Amino acid sequence: MREDGIDGVPRRAVVIGAGVVGLSTAWFLQEHGVEVTVLDRDDVAAGASWGNAGYLSPGFSIPLPEPSVLRYGLRSLFDRDAPLYVPTSVDPGLWSFLTGFALRCTPWAWQRSMRAFVPMNAECLDAFDSLTAGGVSAPTVPAPITAAFEKPEQVAELRHEFEQIRRCGQDVEVRELSTSDVDVPQLSSRIAAVLRVEGQRYVDPGEFTRSLAKSVVERGGKLRTGFRVREVLRGSGQVVVKSEQDERVSAEVVVLATGAWLSRLAKPLGVRTAVRAGRGYSFTVPTEQPVPGPIYLPAARVACTPYQGGLRVAGTMEFRSPDDPLDRNRIEAIVRSARPLLKGVGWNERRDEWVGGRPVTPDGLPLIGATKMPGAYVAGGHGMWGLTLGPLTGRLLAEQITTGKRPALLQPFDPLR
Repeated sequence: MREDGIDGVPRRAVVIGAGVVGLSTAWFLQEHGVEVTVLDRDDVAAGASWGNAGYLSPGFSIPLPEPSVLRYGLRSLFDRDAPLYVPTSVDPGLWSFLTGFALRCTPWAWQRSMRAFVPMNAECLDAFDSLTAGGVSAPTVPAPITAAFEKPEQVAELRHEFEQIRRCGQDVEVRELSTSDVDVPQLSSRIAAVLRVEGQRYVDPGEFTRSLAKSVVERGGKLRTGFRVREVLRGSGQVVVKSEQDERVSAEVVVLATGAWLSRLAKPLGVRTAVRAGRGYSFTVPTEQPVPGPIYLPAARVACTPYQGGLRVAGTMEFRSPDDPLDRNRIEAIVRSARPLLKGVGWNERRDEWVGGRPVTPDGLPLIGATKMPGAYVAGGHGMWGLTLGPLTGRLLAEQITTGKRPALLQPFDPLR
């Protein structure tokens, strides 16, 4: 008997969630010879895997709870124009979550969590290369990320962040450039300082996720959309997934990869760490000139990426239900903060306005691994870095599922912690 309570190597697995994390897990399970069925309540890339900024950025992949976030959050807590927004509605669960988050915004806690991210960041781009070499056709594009600042003194905070990352063991190549040496035509004359972060990539996230789903199906996997899961049960040596219509799908293994909705199904399986939706917004605008690569505006907390001939603009961390409707005021707040810093952008010709829930945990660490129910696993809680870390999460979890041994890189992300 393996340590997870399963007899032998599982032959069949059900993955709940057709985002990049769930589909990557399915793809790498197939590499081990496991038959997979992927279920999703809506469609492929229907959540955060579609509308995010598309950064594949190990240089920025860090735990969200940190002292600067707490200081910033307290200053802007109820400012509807601030990048971080918490509604004033009474939600004891949310306030309990935010209290736990705040208690972890200490230098010691952040450094401990960052050391767990370092080996993941070192390998995450290799996992993308495995997918593209294995038939996922959507490309990943190597490009530096240009961080632009309106005031030279604003550089200090990001430079300090990179220094802290290096102290935890991760090398990040950062160059400080003169604005005259930067060939990014979208930067306005108000930009006074620039940092360039080398060794990063970007991708069209929706295209990549759909290409990943296509590859899973072409390799023999099954994909069912519109399947709304009510509960996960154990019975007769199998894990049973029941839909709201009482339809049942069973296998030796089930993986929950439902993003911001993870806690509803994972809590009955012994996963006590809460996952809340840190909702992000994005939209696409035309540009007068081609965008050479990703642009980050740290003071505004806005990430911009070349996207389908224009510019995808993404920002905001809004703690509301993942199913709440889009708040157009949040879109307008992003526009107001980014407009002075960018030029040649058609702000009034926006399209693809989107909101989606990024799965955030109070300690900033993902939940990856086995639950208390034999054969049931979870993969989620990556916060803003589900795209960057999703394929590696899938590769490592597939290894754990098929061997019965938890990889060393996953030790800090135990869902039962």
